[in-house]
Amino acid sequence: MVQQESQPVEERVVELLRHLGVETVHVAAYLPGDWSGLLERHPSVVASLTLVCPRGMKIELLHPHRDRMMVVTGDGGNEVAELMGAMDKLPGAALTVLRDYYSPMWADVMADRGDQVQPALLEFLARMEGESAASLARLPEGEGEAAGISYTVRGSGPPLLLFPLALAPSQWEPVLAALAECFTTITLGGPHLGMVAFLESRAEGYLRVVRGAVAEVALEPSQRVLEVGCGAGTVARWLARHTGKRNSIVGVDINAYLLREAAKLAAAEGVDDVIELRNANGQALPFPDGAFDATLAFTVMEEGDADAMLAECVRVTRPGGKVAAVVRSLDMPWWVNLPLRSDLKLKAQTGYGDMVEGGCADASLYERMERAGLEGVVMMPQWATYSSGERLHQQQERMVSRLDPEEAEEWRQAIVAAGNQFFISQPFHSAVGTKP
Repeated sequence: MVQQESQPVEERVVELLRHLGVETVHVAAYLPGDWSGLLERHPSVVASLTLVCPRGMKIELLHPHRDRMMVVTGDGGNEVAELMGAMDKLPGAALTVLRDYYSPMWADVMADRGDQVQPALLEFLARMEGESAASLARLPEGEGEAAGISYTVRGSGPPLLLFPLALAPSQWEPVLAALAECFTTITLGGPHLGMVAFLESRAEGYLRVVRGAVAEVALEPSQRVLEVGCGAGTVARWLARHTGKRNSIVGVDINAYLLREAAKLAAAEGVDDVIELRNANGQALPFPDGAFDATLAFTVMEEGDADAMLAECVRVTRPGGKVAAVVRSLDMPWWVNLPLRSDLKLKAQTGYGDMVEGGCADASLYERMERAGLEGVVMMPQWATYSSGERLHQQQERMVSRLDPEEAEEWRQAIVAAGNQFFISQPFHSAVGTKP
């Protein structure tokens, strides 16, 4: 597991910029974990800030910089109202709305709507250049790494720092050529940034949920395991260590960007000899019937046709083998261990998250497992508890963004009162069944 707190992200980024000889940059990002430290501790580095389909808005931190920021978002999904409420608190910030577009974490926004995002971004950056220019950059094109961050330099002109775009398979690639005509684009990657860092930071609580499901599977040495939707390989690497590398593990994901990062992390941890990574769609797995002893699908059925994924998981599992699934729960409340009045606690704990049509993020998982032909389905609602670290910070920031100033102050006072008893628990549905 990547140690996310060994060096703050903003210090890594500043070290990278020094390595490149750049003092001031335009920044485009998704997660607060990537950009917030720069604004808080190194604001002079940031010439402008563009947030693309963001999740998490630190209103108090953004407010002094609102005149040099832009938000790009789709108008669909259950997160939009929260985002628009945040924008109301940031007068002067630019806003580009992609009409009739749903932009969950896995949306491939530049591939889908790059023809709209690209001109809006270039227009905004041109205006920012006229008001407070970024330092000119004359950097050789190519790839490198500094401070644990991988980077690719392309184009010429003022530097534009491009952080990872959530789970978007194409990331920035569809618009890079156009951006590089006007700017020196510096595209960033690695385990300390974006959704890779976000996924790695789930270990404290999320892996407890995973352990519960894996324990029910009861793997035996030499059994072959498939993980559908392996992402950056967090679970696959944990499983390789957990089993003492006695099982071969195949991880599949539709996202080539995450698979590249997964391969690097598996090699760095020395488990790449038992982990095979494949680019594949969970709804059409490229394996013969009965190829695996156990098939796992953890927090991926929210993102596609859950029944089709389950049917494929069952198909590629041998008779007598196990299928395990975990989905985020939108039908159970979160739990915030804070002394709050009941109405405020209900507001903070109300479930949220993205799910596509046909996806599964509720207790229908159990019925779906049985309908897919699995027997002896063990039903295990579980909670991932975060009591420290970046994940706790990220979740509580999202909750605070829903609150008005008076409620937010009450929230802060409650955290002080709770002391080391403050934690947040996220609900999941998990189940394990046997293929007859």
